[in-house]
This record gives sequence, structure tokens and C-alpha cells, in this order.
Amino acid sequence: MSESDYDEVDQKILAILQVDSDLPIAAIAERVGLSATPVWRRIKRMESSGLIRARVAVVDQKLANVPMTIFIGVTAPRHAMEWFKKFRALIEDVPEVVEAYRLTGATDYIMKVVVPDIAAYDMVYQRLIEELEFTTVNSSISMEELKFTTAVPTKYL
Repeated sequence: MSESDYDEVDQKILAILQVDSDLPIAAIAERVGLSATPVWRRIKRMESSGLIRARVAVVDQKLANVPMTIFIGVTAPRHAMEWFKKFRALIEDVPEVVEAYRLTGATDYIMKVVVPDIAAYDMVYQRLIEELEFTTVNSSISMEELKFTTAVPTKYL
């Protein structure tokens, strides 16, 4: 869909859903000044277009006993599709890796890992280096979460 396919009402609906996707349609409709049916249609359109990819529960890391967040930057030994495919399969198979990105610059990839403690992190690290070769692996332990959101800005729709 193109930019013109979404309007200010869609932006408001999406902003509301990103804060609370369990909010009843009637409550969303009241906030945006429409009746329930058009709001429901707009939500379904955003889902079918792929703009809304999923509705999920955001789990508290501490209560799930994975309070430690570690960012791991890795440099690949070579830039080859075979290595990349193995890396992608490996991180898909490690549940502690909750996010991963390919980067520009000196670090090729960064992963966000959540674990209960350093011992659990070391098991993740050992698994990574046992299954795949890396030129460098740099880990940074998060001391404090300053901002966390799953919401993306809606003003660019």
C-alpha cells in the first residue's frame, strides 16, 4: 500500500493498538470519533496489507526470569551467502536471541540476547562459536533499560 492509503484516523488507530491491542473496538472508535464498524474495517485492512503483522503479548523479562540483556556484535569471517544462511539458521534456533540485525560499518551483525545470568549467556556464546566461525565477537551487558517500546511512529504513514 502507498502512503496515501492511510489517513490520520488510521494513524490514531494504529497508535492506540500499539499501546493496547486488547482494547475493545468500541473504545477505539470512541477515541477516534468513528463508529465501531469502520474502525474494525480499518484494522482488518491494516492487517491484510501487512502493516499490522501480529498482535502479541509483551512479556516482562524480569518476571520471565531473563532479566539480563546482552548485545552481541559479530564480524563475519567472510561475506558469503553460505555463511549468512548458516548464521541466520543458527540465530533462529537460539531462543535467547530475541532480535538480530545486519549492519553497516565495522560490525556486521548485532544480536539482542536475554538470559537469566552470565552462566546462561556463556552457554549461548559457546553454542554460537561451536556452530559457526566468527572473526570477532563483542558483547555488551545492558546495565539499565532507558527506553523500551514495540511501537513505531505512525506519523509517516
